[in-house]
Amino acid sequence: MRWLVGWSSAAAGATGPGSAGSLGYDGETLHPVGSQLLWGDPDPLWAVGDWRPDEVRVVKADEQNRIAVLGICGASDEELRRGLFTARGGALRHLTSWPGSYTAVVQVGRRITVCGDLAGARPVFHTPWAGGTAYATAALPLADLIEANLDFGHLAALLAAPDVPAALRDTTPYEGVRRIPPGHALVLRAGAREIAGYDPVSSLAVSAPPADPDRAVDAVRDALVEAVRTRLSAPRHVPDLDPGPVPGMGPAERRARRGMPVPGIGADLSGGPASATLALLAAGLPGRPGTLLGHGTGERLLAVTFNDLAVGGREAEVQRAGALAADPRLHHVVVTGGEETLPYADLDGPLTDEPGPSLVTAGRHRARLAAGSADHFTGHGARQVLDAHPARLADLLMDRRRRHLVRPVAALARADGSVLVPARVYGAARRLARTPYRAGLEALAERLMRRRFEEPRGAVGASLAALTWAAPGPAARWLTGEALAEVSVLLEGEADRSGTGAQRPGDHRARAALARYAADLRVLEQSAEVRSQRLHAPFLDNQVVRACRELPEALRVQPGARAAVLRTVLDGTGITDLPPGWGTPSHASSAAAARAGLRLSADPLLDLFASPLLADAGLVEARVVRKALRAAASGGSTVDGLADLVSLELWLHRLLSRRGTCWTGTPARSRAVPAGIQPRRDALASGA
Repeated sequence: MRWLVGWSSAAAGATGPGSAGSLGYDGETLHPVGSQLLWGDPDPLWAVGDWRPDEVRVVKADEQNRIAVLGICGASDEELRRGLFTARGGALRHLTSWPGSYTAVVQVGRRITVCGDLAGARPVFHTPWAGGTAYATAALPLADLIEANLDFGHLAALLAAPDVPAALRDTTPYEGVRRIPPGHALVLRAGAREIAGYDPVSSLAVSAPPADPDRAVDAVRDALVEAVRTRLSAPRHVPDLDPGPVPGMGPAERRARRGMPVPGIGADLSGGPASATLALLAAGLPGRPGTLLGHGTGERLLAVTFNDLAVGGREAEVQRAGALAADPRLHHVVVTGGEETLPYADLDGPLTDEPGPSLVTAGRHRARLAAGSADHFTGHGARQVLDAHPARLADLLMDRRRRHLVRPVAALARADGSVLVPARVYGAARRLARTPYRAGLEALAERLMRRRFEEPRGAVGASLAALTWAAPGPAARWLTGEALAEVSVLLEGEADRSGTGAQRPGDHRARAALARYAADLRVLEQSAEVRSQRLHAPFLDNQVVRACRELPEALRVQPGARAAVLRTVLDGTGITDLPPGWGTPSHASSAAAARAGLRLSADPLLDLFASPLLADAGLVEARVVRKALRAAASGGSTVDGLADLVSLELWLHRLLSRRGTCWTGTPARSRAVPAGIQPRRDALASGA
């Protein structure tokens, strides 16, 4: 993990444990373990982890005015200096408008500003501490600092309604540690904190002006090209040297076995449009993708395709990936995976900052990434930023653009084969357009209280289920009545003080889905991390997200819109030779791989839930979960939601079994959840 951490004290002359140069407990200096100090008292800032030298930049105007940028940022030092001067007046948006993926921290006197990103892939957390406020880009260090216990209300909401911001609010798994919403910044003034938004949200007050589709797609192309070029322009990094030959293994096999990526730049090439677009852009832009230190022979870009031999259904995608890899600028590597790479097969892994469903598939991704490059492009996030959430149909009705519903509704009717589909979809979209946000939260609260979890069937059922302000998560059906009641009461309270009723339902649902996906991707990066490797997801860059949000809704909702937009992006960069069927949606379901993994790993999973920590927390009953696991492994029940339960149980075990802490100089090496989980049967009495 890589993170930054700092704090803002209440007084400039603070001499307590909140000062970087002061002595902590037992005569030790209080500072994060394995850190480098970026600036010191009275408001210190550290970078922690294996940051590359070019990923940490500090530009100073003087000792009281400076900016730190951590990550991949395309701004020059002069642009950072101008941004610092502009931020002195309180402007924030420009700090998030440079290409790349980064976190910016600005110090102007005693005012500290920390900017989060639009997607939520680079979050910011904060907590009260030592009379001021501590902040970090990871929640666990702050939880260690204050010895936070688990927030059971947050864990219940994470299972009951993971895509509902009103349920999750600004909480984290750690009690007392708060999260900054995407699109916001944390502003600290002498320890006092303020949350400020820097990006506008579409409103019901004024209808959105019609956008030019061609100009919007051109903006997406420019943002993507600049995001890729920024990474190609960064210095190349060579992983640790290969210690020597191993009998029977070649260099690539040795690197994979030792967890060492290939030097240079590479990309996923799954056969889908998102990864193919990034691979072709990275290989086609000037800059010699595989060249070390920007000069030399110019190796080809390494394109990695994962071929699942245990579960079929993606043969056409693998063939398209092979056709794309025929480009002489690409060096194609196919990684095959058997039963050992199925979901749930590998339950060992590192502790991540937060739990996420991707913990059960981390081993599957690690097998692919181990054959990748030191800098590896992925197409993660393209679906969330380009595709239309079904709730956007209601947005079109609110803008009186009914004719744009014809094609998406006709596609659903063809998939279902029923002539009643158009009327059902139109009716659901119309109801959503006329339903206030508060009523949507109250309806979800009632569903949870009454345990109404209807199973949507097919594409039409899923679309109809999504045409609501808020919906229960797939794991909600296995929660105890007390846990569901706790989340229900929380939602009713949020409905009473709701202030987001002016937001459009489709835009609201799309932003929430993006934030949830970005949070899980962050968990995946930490759990499947390969030493000396960096994963790049340009689709989640601020400028790319902004450009994608400007795409007209009428364009988004059309069938095949994502592939059409990306094809136009490639056409604009001179890449036109695409294989037949490029962009065709895959009919292979990840549920098949999940079911196969459950069948293979049924015994270890049943052992995991023999005496689960989730039951001690009062969230589930062990008997109910074991019954669901057996049914899913035998093919007689749905697998949706089981990944959420298993991953949260795994995460709790890893958290409680850790021995270290993120700090030195704290009493008895303070760490999060010091007393473990005490059996809890009164969920409602715990408070939210």
